[in-house]
Amino acid sequence: MQPKSAIRYIALTLAALALGACASRNEVPVSSLGEDDDAICRANNVAAGSSEYVACRKNRDVQRGNAAAKADRTQRNMSETMINTPYKP
Repeated sequence: MQPKSAIRYIALTLAALALGACASRNEVPVSSLGEDDDAICRANNVAAGSSEYVACRKNRDVQRGNAAAKADRTQRNMSETMINTPYKP
């Protein structure tokens, strides 16, 4: 009886880990490419806090948001395609 319950616990743990990974899908990473927004905006020789710097940071934030929205839209479209396409063996 012990081995069967151990297998069930392992299966439940793996299922919980898989569902946990899906739940964290909506988290927006700080930077998708490992770039530092501060360093990129300061590379244009602008002072932190200036209007050009603030505009640069806002632009970077909008670009990141658009990329995340596009990734979510692509994932949703793929899911809908998989659901709506009948399986024909």
